Amino acid sequence: MSAIDVRGLVKSFGGRTVVDHVSMKVEAGEIVGFLGPNGSGKTTTIRLMCGLLTPDEGEGEVLGYDIRTESLRIKREVGYMTQRFSFYEDLTIAENLDFVARLYELKPRREHVDRTLDELGLSSRRNQLCGTLSGGWKQRLALAACIMHKPRLLLLDEPTAGVDPKARREFWDEIHRLAADGLTVLVSTHYMDEAERCHRISYIAYGRLLATGTVEEVVRDAKLTTYVVRGRDTGRIARELEGKPGVDQVAPFGNTLHIVGSDGAALARTMAKLEGREGISVEQGQTSLEDVFIQFMAQSQDNMA
Repeated sequence: MSAIDVRGLVKSFGGRTVVDHVSMKVEAGEIVGFLGPNGSGKTTTIRLMCGLLTPDEGEGEVLGYDIRTESLRIKREVGYMTQRFSFYEDLTIAENLDFVARLYELKPRREHVDRTLDELGLSSRRNQLCGTLSGGWKQRLALAACIMHKPRLLLLDEPTAGVDPKARREFWDEIHRLAADGLTVLVSTHYMDEAERCHRISYIAYGRLLATGTVEEVVRDAKLTTYVVRGRDTGRIARELEGKPGVDQVAPFGNTLHIVGSDGAALARTMAKLEGREGISVEQGQTSLEDVFIQFMAQSQDNMA
């Protein structure tokens, strides 16, 4: 049985369709990355899945429960980590976790709190006020609160925004440890390196699901061609290439340019005109997930425009 199996979800607000016939399946124990630009419907889709919103159309099951008629049962077995830190900053870490344990009616509360503090490496800071925590420690507390009741599904909405690279790395190590123990994870993110740590990814743009699969499958199916230009005065070359046949993207990376296009033949003819210039090298490169992400965004129409 899939942990998530939803079909044709639709949700509108004020006449604007925010989620437009989205279908998704996530297997138990998977980590699936949910990618898309701001305002693309990621958060609304997650809230439909965890029972916080009712779809206008569509159906599905989460953890075997019907999303329309059994939303309360879904909520009991899901951990949902929101974008914003939502704990009491004038309480300590332990006091906040004790409050969460009361909400879930966990008994004995002290044992659940102590175990969670230990598992997430928070024991040494149990008496620290939450308002004095750094972004990374707040993130760790939020994760602790989400998993204290031993959920079967973890929904994470841009969980690492505003934390440093070390804290992000430690967070993802913890997510993989939890998944290895059987927890299913759906995580929305803007970071390409985080998406590449997921077992599979799904890309949504302005309410519509455009692609799903492993990173390798999504990059392959986008059918983009990428060239790398190295040399002097790459700024001038970038301006020269803008709007040329086959050129969809021109992105500077240090002293190199990444040129990306969906029409490989036209792009090859354009790039051939650069070859042989003194001080410039042109070679075919590897398309990245970020290239695909930008291409999807360029091809999608903002449903709120």
